[in-house]
Amino acid sequence: MKIIEKSILVEALGVKISKLVVKAALIAQKAAPGQFVAVMVSEVGERVPLTVVEKDPGSGTITLIVQELGLTTRLLGRLKAGDSLYSIVGPLGHATEIKNYSQVILVGGGVGIAEIYPVAKALKAVGNQVTTILGSRTKDLLILEQELKKVSDAFYVTTDDGSYGRKGFVTDILKELLTKYDAPTTKYGLIYAVGPLPMMKNVALTSQEARIKTLVSLNSLMVDATGMCGCCRVAVAGKVKFSCIDGPEFDAHQVDWDELAKRNRVYEEKEKHICKLNKLS
Repeated sequence: MKIIEKSILVEALGVKISKLVVKAALIAQKAAPGQFVAVMVSEVGERVPLTVVEKDPGSGTITLIVQELGLTTRLLGRLKAGDSLYSIVGPLGHATEIKNYSQVILVGGGVGIAEIYPVAKALKAVGNQVTTILGSRTKDLLILEQELKKVSDAFYVTTDDGSYGRKGFVTDILKELLTKYDAPTTKYGLIYAVGPLPMMKNVALTSQEARIKTLVSLNSLMVDATGMCGCCRVAVAGKVKFSCIDGPEFDAHQVDWDELAKRNRVYEEKEKHICKLNKLS
């Protein structure tokens, strides 16, 4: 579980996002788009879920992209090439159902862009026409732009401040695309979105009006990541589901977004306090 390569994708405005290429031969053989791994930096640390962005079975490596937010991700960000992780468990979660929908839209916001990338590649490989919409607060925080352009038939970028692409939100573009065509033969078969909760919620509301199947990959809180702790509970169609074993993908139109937002804020203050104690600001 040695880190073979490390590069910094973003280091601006207090945000740091790194790409790690890690030796994990068995996971590299089995991981599929949509799945993730649970990573421990040390034996006394917590597990953090990270999407398998790329895999290379030949070299036995997987690629992870991590944004430094809490204590563990900041400790992970301090590692360099040649260092080893304490453990990696995976691949976890259900893989994305990859099939030909004819036309699909993928929407990525922030570090969620890393999670749509493997799905975009797989959907393109089976013949879909792929439209990609990326959103970022500002140009300096945008990741994987060139990689996603290569697998997209249509490509859009929005930034909150207008520093790059179009000023506004991903849903501005999405609404335009969904109202552009009236003929049934040009309707999109799938919308796939990953990003901040408010973004995914608004994508869900927009696509629900158009009655288009929409999937989201949820990054709700996880501790064990194998279904034993129950921390990643999410209400879907009025039933309790666990993101780690029932997901991470769910029907966006059936997620209780308000409950999920409250649950994800539970440990915010404690996390800040722990980071301060460990001098990780």
